[in-house]
Amino acid sequence: MADNARAKRLADLIREVVAQKLQRGIKDPRLGSHVTITDTRVTGDLREATVFYTVYGDEEERAAAAAGLESAKGILRSEVGRAAGVKFTPTLTFVADALPDTARTIEDLLDRARQSDAKVREASAGASYAAGADPYRKPAEDETDGDAAE
Repeated sequence: MADNARAKRLADLIREVVAQKLQRGIKDPRLGSHVTITDTRVTGDLREATVFYTVYGDEEERAAAAAGLESAKGILRSEVGRAAGVKFTPTLTFVADALPDTARTIEDLLDRARQSDAKVREASAGASYAAGADPYRKPAEDETDGDAAE
């Protein structure tokens, strides 16, 4: 079992090697410049690596990029093995990163909250307080009320 620091260093190395190879070494048109490697995670035994990526484009380009990464998996794994110099080169699994979709969902929710706040602000623009501006009694008023009751 490897320590976490070694797994982190190997994950960083895999991310760098795969990104550089995709940018310069692989001639597959499906993997053009619109594929970005966002993160890499390696298991504790250093046998498997999960590479997260995003694709700039529509659903068709995402599917083409996924197919291109699967076909280039062997080349990328041999490059990682050459650069890492470890006894066993980890197997690579490519997973589309859900971060852009999550960010888009959060942005939509924030927009809805802003619109709701604007509606509330608009409705309360001409409104006044039910009990006046300051509904609380002051100690000075209590004394004058007490004198009037005697």
